[in-house]
Amino acid sequence: MRYILLFMLAGSLAGQPQPQPNSAYLLRGGTIHTISGPVIENGSILIRDGKIVGVGKDLPAPEGVTVVDVTGQQVYPGMIDSGSMLGLPDSASPDAAKDATELGGINPQLRALTAVNPGSDALEVSRANGVTSVITMPDGDLISGQLAMIHLDGGTNDEMAVLPSAGIHLRFPAIETTPIPSHDVNDDEEPKTAVDIERIPFSEALETYLARLNELNKFFDDARYYWDSKRKGAQVLPENRKFEAMIPVFEGKTPLFVTAVREKEIREAIEFADRQKIRIILADPYEAYKVLDLIKAHNIPVVLGPTNTLPLDRDDDYDRSFTTPGELFKAGIKFSIASFSTSRSRNIPYEAGAAVAYGLPHDEAYKAVSLNAAEIFGLSKKLGSIDEGKVADLIITDGDPMEARTQLKRLFINGKPVDLESRQKMLYEKYMKRK
Repeated sequence: MRYILLFMLAGSLAGQPQPQPNSAYLLRGGTIHTISGPVIENGSILIRDGKIVGVGKDLPAPEGVTVVDVTGQQVYPGMIDSGSMLGLPDSASPDAAKDATELGGINPQLRALTAVNPGSDALEVSRANGVTSVITMPDGDLISGQLAMIHLDGGTNDEMAVLPSAGIHLRFPAIETTPIPSHDVNDDEEPKTAVDIERIPFSEALETYLARLNELNKFFDDARYYWDSKRKGAQVLPENRKFEAMIPVFEGKTPLFVTAVREKEIREAIEFADRQKIRIILADPYEAYKVLDLIKAHNIPVVLGPTNTLPLDRDDDYDRSFTTPGELFKAGIKFSIASFSTSRSRNIPYEAGAAVAYGLPHDEAYKAVSLNAAEIFGLSKKLGSIDEGKVADLIITDGDPMEARTQLKRLFINGKPVDLESRQKMLYEKYMKRK
């Protein structure tokens, strides 16, 4: 029922007037941070039909182009949250299922894109802080479904889609005597560490782990047999949507987005990928710093969780999450930083900025929420930097976007100027007027 309601909402939004994507703009006079190359002082960017068609100094304004003076301002590529549940609605009822969390252990056929709510207030809030696109992901037991890269602007799900199927989310089995605290907490909730959560008896945790591991291996064996039979033209098997969804994974076209937090799960996930001969992206690997050489040797990209988070264990260094990005960079591992939340994508510039004081170079910090994220998901020809031929996802600010005092002045998504209004801004202005 909730999917039907979402499609009805998308249909009603589709009937509203939308900004036309074929307008042309020349941004002139700003400091352009290309991210892929050098900074261009007093530069210009020419936008046409949603694409960047010129970057440099002293670009002429072709006839019919709207000139936007950004003198004295900073121009960056829009930021990318490479792991979130943004746009997937939470239910107001605690007894009802969230759209971000699917029921059942294995559901690779489910697509996060179909559940995205284009009218979500959280989209407006995140883009008003410079986030122009996100990887939105289902969450669940084992295999919860297909991630989607979406723009944070558009009247329908299809308009928002950048890459409808960017990967399949696997939460790798773990022996969890102490469940890992979620990053997805409400603003009025106190953050938790593992020591705040009730422990599970080891025998029970081990039994659950072995059952899930067996379920995962059996599913892969069955899905691979289905794929092999189909390739070889053997006896026709009944069509199975779950197995069909796995074919791009076996063919190497689609990666598994593997949540593996601790060292043991990270090692086992890499071993599993080697055995299955599939591509993986490590998601939220808190203890990646313990296996840097292994990750580097297998050339596996990493999507880290938030930097501004408490240590997972009581004997961890207080700055454990802050130093990991710098350690990954020094090890030569491709990584990005994500929120893994339904509502906190707006904070990813500060998650990246916080790592700078702990060893991550400033330029690499912004890459962690822009170009690196695009490269990890195979979208570097479209997103992540200011280069000719790429989609014109741009933010114009009065300073460094990774500093909280910086104000966003203009925003372009897909070459269109986007309104910076949001519910939070409306409430702020409303209550500031009270006497």
